Amino acid sequence: MVAPGAVLATRQFRKSLWKLATKLAPFIEKIGELQLRHQCSLVFADGILCFQRCQMETTKILEYLLSSGIVLNAASHGIIEIVELCLHRFPELMWDDKFPKDLMKEVVNRRHVELFRLVNAYNRMPKVSNDIFTNRDLMEAVVKCPPRYVSTDVSGAAFLMQRELQWYKVLQDMSDPSFKSLKFKVVEDKSDPTFKNLKLKQIKERRGKTYLEVGKTYWEIFVEQHQDLLKDAGQWMKDTSSSCSLVATLIITVAFASAFTVPGGNDGSTGIPIFLKKGSFVVFVVADALALFSSVTATLMFLAILTSRYAIEDFCHSLPRKMILGLTFLFLSLAFMLVAFGSALTIVLSERFKWIYIPITLLAAFPVILFAILQLPLYVDMVKSTYRPRLFHPLKLSK
Repeated sequence: MVAPGAVLATRQFRKSLWKLATKLAPFIEKIGELQLRHQCSLVFADGILCFQRCQMETTKILEYLLSSGIVLNAASHGIIEIVELCLHRFPELMWDDKFPKDLMKEVVNRRHVELFRLVNAYNRMPKVSNDIFTNRDLMEAVVKCPPRYVSTDVSGAAFLMQRELQWYKVLQDMSDPSFKSLKFKVVEDKSDPTFKNLKLKQIKERRGKTYLEVGKTYWEIFVEQHQDLLKDAGQWMKDTSSSCSLVATLIITVAFASAFTVPGGNDGSTGIPIFLKKGSFVVFVVADALALFSSVTATLMFLAILTSRYAIEDFCHSLPRKMILGLTFLFLSLAFMLVAFGSALTIVLSERFKWIYIPITLLAAFPVILFAILQLPLYVDMVKSTYRPRLFHPLKLSK
C-alpha cells in the first residue's frame, strides 16, 4: 500500500516540474495542449459511438459509416486513430462486400504503412486477399508513383525508393502468382494533379491459332513509373557516399600519421615510445588502430556504392545495407578518433594537470551526444526500414 501523503507529494512534484518546464520552454506547453486536445477528441469520438450504439440499431450506424465515407476520409488523411476506433467498435464493417476493398485501395494509394497493417489485422474474413479483382486494383495502385509524394519516416530518396519496392513486394505476395505474367497496355490520365491515374487494359493478340498477351507486366510498369524517383535515389546515394568517403579518407590520413608520431616521442637509442608504460598510451594506440580500421572499412563500403550499377532491385537490400554499414563504421571511426585525441592530450598534460582527464572526457562526449540527438533517430529508421520493415510484420491488436 502506498501512503496517501506520498501520492499527493508525487502529484505536487509533477505539477511543479511541469510549471518549471513550461516557463523555461514555452513550446512544451503548446505540445502538451495539442496532445491533450488530441486525446480528448478521441475520447469524445469514442463516447459518441458508444452513445449512438445505445440509441440506434447497429445496422443503421453501419449504413451511416459506410455511406458517409468517414472511415475512408480518415484513411485518406492518415488518421489511424479514427479508423482503428471505428473498426474496433464496429468490426462488422469488414464484412461488407465493397468497404474493405475501397479502404485497402485508399491505404495503398496514400502509402500509409500503419493503416495497411491495421486493416490486415482486422481483415479476419479475408475478402481482400481472396478477391482477384481487388488484388488487381491494388497492384494497379502500387505501380503508380505519386510525383509529389514525400514520406516523413524515411531519410533520403534512396530509402523512399526502398519503401516503394517493399510496397510492391508485399502486395505481390498477397496477389495470385499468375499476376506476374499478365501484360497490360498503359493509358495515363493527366487530369489529376496529384496522382498519375493509370488505366491498365489487358490486351491479347492473335498469332496463328493462339492468343498471346502483349504489353507490359506489372513490374515493367512499376519500373517505368518510378524512373524519376530512381534517378533521384541514385543521385542521393552518390552525393552521400562521396561526402562520407571524403571524411573517412581524412580520418585514415590522420590515424595513419598518428601511429608513427606518438605523443611524447620515442627513445633515441631504442626507438621505443617514452610513455609506453602509461595506461593512457595503451588507450591511444588501441583507439588509433580502431579508428584506422573503421575508416578503411567505411571507405570500402562507400566505394562499393559509388561503383554500383544502381539498378532498381539494388535499392531494396544491397545499397541500403552498404550505406548503413558505411555510416556505422564512419561513426565508429569518428568516436575512436576522439578517444585517441583525448588520451593523447591526457598523456601530454597529465604531468602538470592531474585533473585534465575530466574536462577532456566531457568535451569528447559532447560530439557523441550531439550526434545522438541529431542523427541517431534517422539512423535507427534506416536500420528498421532495411532489416525489419513494418510492412512485412502484421499488427497485433490489443485485447
